[in-house]
Amino acid sequence: MTVLALHGVTYAYPDEAAPALRDVSLAVEPGELVLLAGGSGSGKSTLLRAAAGLVPHFHGGTFAGRVLTGGLDTREHGPAELAAVAGTLFQDPETQVVMGTVRAELAFPLENRGWAAPAVARGVEEAALALGLAGLLDRATHELSGGELQRVALAAALAGRPRLLLLDEPTSQLDPVAGDELLGVLRRLNEEWGTAILLAEHRIERCLPAADRVIELGAGRLIADEAPRGWLARTRATPAARLFELARLEPVPLSVKEARREPEIAEAAAAADARQPVQAPQAGFLARRRERRAAALAVEDVWLELREGPAVLRGAELVAREGERIALMGRNGAGKSTLLKAIAGVLEPTRGRIRADGVALLTQHPGDHLLRETIGAHLPDSELAARHPRDVSGGERQRSALELILRAPAAILLLDEPTRGMDPARREALAARLREREGVVVVATHDAEFAAAFATRVVLLGDGRAVADAAPADVLAGGWYFATQVARVLGGAGGALTAEEGAAVLRAAARVGDAA
Repeated sequence: MTVLALHGVTYAYPDEAAPALRDVSLAVEPGELVLLAGGSGSGKSTLLRAAAGLVPHFHGGTFAGRVLTGGLDTREHGPAELAAVAGTLFQDPETQVVMGTVRAELAFPLENRGWAAPAVARGVEEAALALGLAGLLDRATHELSGGELQRVALAAALAGRPRLLLLDEPTSQLDPVAGDELLGVLRRLNEEWGTAILLAEHRIERCLPAADRVIELGAGRLIADEAPRGWLARTRATPAARLFELARLEPVPLSVKEARREPEIAEAAAAADARQPVQAPQAGFLARRRERRAAALAVEDVWLELREGPAVLRGAELVAREGERIALMGRNGAGKSTLLKAIAGVLEPTRGRIRADGVALLTQHPGDHLLRETIGAHLPDSELAARHPRDVSGGERQRSALELILRAPAAILLLDEPTRGMDPARREALAARLREREGVVVVATHDAEFAAAFATRVVLLGDGRAVADAAPADVLAGGWYFATQVARVLGGAGGALTAEEGAAVLRAAARVGDAA
């Protein structure tokens, strides 16, 4: 049986003249892993909401056509019934997690389906093992980081082993290792259990090698349904594909492994100097004191300790001068969000000092900023002015909150995962905007491509303190996890992080070879 079928679906949100979906017809078969591509606002989130029954049952609006999810007609079956056949994860996992502890959250959907206690316990354990949550089972959900919440919400969706998974940007808040592990879990579910997966993702390079098909939306219409290699050859939508295009290499690679088979790439990677781990700078006491006095932002030996559990920040240090743009990176739970909140005064450190005047903070939760009935009440000139914040996609809601913060007259701009739900073109536009901004910019991000595009420094956090603080090429080239795709393809050769830099390295290597 086809696990998902849309027949001529057209849908418009309440009070919106333009449909979010326009005559969309498609089918997903058992065992397929389908990548849902398209720019921000193209209709990807709306399509997933339609498949889950949230459109139109929750959002209202006008709906035409037919959706069958797991054989159930969404006109006749609501989201609660559809949840038995389709697990869902949307862009804002904080709104999906409803229970007080992780264990209770994973058990909740299984108990609702009437599973016996032993089966519930087994389902919780399996989901926790699959998503690396065994150590968090008894943690309070309100204490979790955004990435941890995302894994919990996905584990709850997986626990009942549904026939279909509907995933909206599932890796957007995950560190590189957790993102790779998640995709490995999805691939196993797909290959070993035959779970069909419809996955919307802007960071195409992460999941394209595992996809069977790519479905692309544009302005609510289905504009492509093709094999991954053909789609990538046409769109050049990954950094490695753009590198090959600029270097005039063929065929287009779906993965880093394929790219490194190209002789020119292999030679450049083999010739790359082995890089030593980057160490945090060790300036003398007097030099550090002078630097702090001249800095626009100074974080000095800051600790933040919880009443129960380990300290989140452990002697964190961060000094930034006027005009510096810092990418704050590190694994989930390393303390990135906590550090930004401490700088903004939202959290009070238990030890240490912070000097920061004129701060604007974007949190991971757009709902913290969009508190009125319409987006226009915050941003009158927005193209989404008439829409309620809950009726736009996660990416559109994120961008609206971001725009609100970017317009603030702040000397220190703090952004927590601002590229969540943002397509590559909009990420490049944001990077350009940040490069032009005066003052200090600190961005917590897992997006190495974005960090390479805007940052003058990369600060890598580990266990609540900086373990590396250097230029982007020193931190993001030569590694595997905290590295751009081009850096992984070239093995860090020339410190190249972007497709343009990588092509320049290859051209220089070719000139050297010709001269020899």
